[in-house]
Amino acid sequence: MHCLVTGATGYIGGRLVPRLLDAGHRVRCLTRSAGRMRDLPWVARAEVVEGDLTDPASLRAAFDGVEVAYFLVHSLGVRDFEDRDRAAAANFAAAARAAGVSRIVYLGGPEPAPGDRPSAHLRSRAEVGRILLAGEVPTVVLRAPVIIGSGSASFEMLRYLTERLPVMVTPRWVTNRIQPIAIRDVLRYLVGAATLPPEVHRGFDIGGADVLTFAEMMQRYARVAGLRRRIIVPLRPLSPWLSAHWVGLVTPVPNAIARPLVASLVHEAVARETDIERYLPGAALGFDEAVRLAVGKIRDANVETRWSTAAGRDAEAEPLPSDPAWSGGSVYVDERSRPVDAPVDALWRVIEGVGGDNGWYSFPLAWSVRGWLDRLVGGVGLRRGRRDRHRLRVGEALDWWRVEEITPGSLLRLRAEMRVPGRAWLEMCASADGAGRSVYRQRAVFLPRGLAGHAYWAAVLPFHGIVFAGMARNIARGAESTVRDGTTSIDES
Repeated sequence: MHCLVTGATGYIGGRLVPRLLDAGHRVRCLTRSAGRMRDLPWVARAEVVEGDLTDPASLRAAFDGVEVAYFLVHSLGVRDFEDRDRAAAANFAAAARAAGVSRIVYLGGPEPAPGDRPSAHLRSRAEVGRILLAGEVPTVVLRAPVIIGSGSASFEMLRYLTERLPVMVTPRWVTNRIQPIAIRDVLRYLVGAATLPPEVHRGFDIGGADVLTFAEMMQRYARVAGLRRRIIVPLRPLSPWLSAHWVGLVTPVPNAIARPLVASLVHEAVARETDIERYLPGAALGFDEAVRLAVGKIRDANVETRWSTAAGRDAEAEPLPSDPAWSGGSVYVDERSRPVDAPVDALWRVIEGVGGDNGWYSFPLAWSVRGWLDRLVGGVGLRRGRRDRHRLRVGEALDWWRVEEITPGSLLRLRAEMRVPGRAWLEMCASADGAGRSVYRQRAVFLPRGLAGHAYWAAVLPFHGIVFAGMARNIARGAESTVRDGTTSIDES
């Protein structure tokens, strides 16, 4: 089938497109700016056209030859988002009808119970669904509650609140029931909706395997993430408006997004029917497994995932370049680079010689003290050394690190095994600059676990300028000395 996806640079659309392509469909992506899609890993496999859903004339080319059209845009965070989405839905339905599209698929939100006064966010999502269903093109509206996946705004709010607050005073809505759904299941329904028979023209509730309160979701997230049980005290006086500002203070989720999301949590979000299973059967993931995928917890692995893929185990849980900067959890990075007046092979010999009797090329007293402290709390310290003075292999121990990846001549990535409240990596790279010299790049990455992890990074941050800057400087000097006099001389002062 030939599919049109709007919102392909968004959280859902960016993950749906490769799923459709893998299922054998042709995919065209409608975007206001094609340049925003250039870094997406699947873009070369899809067609990209520019257009604007608020401009009907720009949609004709986008819909030409399309059989299934996905409406995945939402102007959340914009002041007049209800007006914008209303106009976009009307234009989308008209363009689909004119082009002879055989199916529209829309991902909306849960519908509040009869008698409730819905938030503007939920009201707008429901209105878009009604506009599309009122058209002549067979339409499926999937009504999803909180989506569990790295990059989902609702999940990121849950993640940051739980990780940063071991004790929290919360509004009463944390006791409302929610049926969260894994991003993997949302995508399964979206892909399957393209093949539904033409007589299916209606909305469906979709949800995961568990019905939980928001407070229970925080406690279960904490358990999966290896955090202590959270102390949660619900208070009635906290209004949704105050709650949104509280979320904005504690998390990096922008207030413009946090406000409508918090307002929608005032309503319970539990599926009232499971009719979708008649057409697209399949067992939905439970909450804990969805969280494991989202935070990269692999239950059957002996080691944890590397930092570069720590957000998940499979494609739909992986971060994308189009995800907002505040998503994916907290990642602290110390990054440095230096030009080196030596060829790459000389620089690489110094990099591969790190650790053990060769030392860490900077402030040896600080490394020794940190090693003693690590042993004091039951860690491995610096006592393991290295197996070979000159060569390293993937999987072997290197002091308190483990060699996670090595590309001879260019990359050494180490995973920390010292006792720290989080996960840490050290990456050292060598590359040529095209003029017979080299460039040394060094990156320390830390994924904190809980409030203690954030406090730990803040505590060691003042020393980074000494330790990591000195390491980069001395590795560069060591490589240059091999060219100058044929020996490696590292000044660790």
